[in-house]
Amino acid sequence: MPPKLSFSLSRYHWLKPFFSSYRGIPGKKCGTIVLSAEELGNCRDVATMQFCANKLDKKDFFGKSDPFMVFYRSNEDGTFTICHKTEVVKNTLNPVWQSFAIPVRALCNGDYDRTIKVEVYDWDRDGSHDFIGEFTTSYRELARGQSQFNVYEVVNPKKKMKKKKYINSGTVSNIILTLNEQRAVLNFFLSSLAGNPSQSTSLHYMNPYQLNAYAMALKAVGEIIQDYDSDKMFPALGFGAKIPPDSRVSHEFPLNGNSDNPHCSGIEGILEAYHQSLKTVQLYGPTNFAPVVNHVARYVLEEKYQYFLIMSCRLFQQSMVELDGDDIRISSRGKIAERDIVQFVPFRDYIDRTGNHVLSMARLAKDVLAEIPDQFISYMKGRGIKPSPAPPPYTPTGHTLQTEI
Repeated sequence: MPPKLSFSLSRYHWLKPFFSSYRGIPGKKCGTIVLSAEELGNCRDVATMQFCANKLDKKDFFGKSDPFMVFYRSNEDGTFTICHKTEVVKNTLNPVWQSFAIPVRALCNGDYDRTIKVEVYDWDRDGSHDFIGEFTTSYRELARGQSQFNVYEVVNPKKKMKKKKYINSGTVSNIILTLNEQRAVLNFFLSSLAGNPSQSTSLHYMNPYQLNAYAMALKAVGEIIQDYDSDKMFPALGFGAKIPPDSRVSHEFPLNGNSDNPHCSGIEGILEAYHQSLKTVQLYGPTNFAPVVNHVARYVLEEKYQYFLIMSCRLFQQSMVELDGDDIRISSRGKIAERDIVQFVPFRDYIDRTGNHVLSMARLAKDVLAEIPDQFISYMKGRGIKPSPAPPPYTPTGHTLQTEI
């Protein structure tokens, strides 16, 4: 009987149809499946690459070696996933592999600085391929093309530990890398925009004399909506960054650094926490908005709020437009959304050319919040929630009102 697999899909209910054939055995633990997911980047570039090697280790008793390479994309959790295998070049220690095309998204998910691991093997007919060695690189390094910077030592860690005089098991060189230049420039540009906040090219740049685009958006909308909250304490969460002390990638971290209490006092408290977080975290993409939405959903259920507003500032996230149901109401698995609950407003359309930031912020806030009154009323009516009776008119105690004619 083939083994049965049992696992929980509570967080990934949309995958149930794919695993409906797997059933557990009652009363018996059959094993565990660990499911990892990562948001795909918007990069659509395709890179064409070609590699050669020199003086690889001889692995075959009769002959030399039959080398091939395996490319691995690094994941956010530190694991690696195979993304490409070259063909086998028979009986040589100096192979030249054929050029191949690969989507940059498959290679590094559009992150030019993400680690790419490459392993070199000697092919064996029985499948027990002999490990020759490995090296790591990144797409940004590969994009330099044929040069001394793209000659990599193929190292076998076990041989390096055993042999003191061991240097390497050969070298691999990048011969060709071609890419649609226009799109490559665009991706480097976007990378720099979201990059180091200390550089003026970043939209997160902390200019001592004026607010950056994110701070302007937060301030424009936040100064209005904060007056509708009784205590003006707002949870402020960040996503898409490596956070201290272990530099793990997080898409759900408190801007104030306090996991137990991510609340900030008013919009000024949020801005202060935002600026402080830029000094401690390292921005890292692609970003994933889902954990923040789930965090807010859990919070709303625990605190029994009836209505909650999420404000998000994103950089060039055109896919957010698809969630804005002004023209077509979004749907999922045949179920149509009850209301249009997303309002997407591109900040760049509201920059006043004369430099009048006050006017820009006022226009931005007006359009961001335009749909909330109707949305709120629709929500309350749909659930039969009626407004509380109006309070009686205020009359100062101990005074008699007199009117003179």
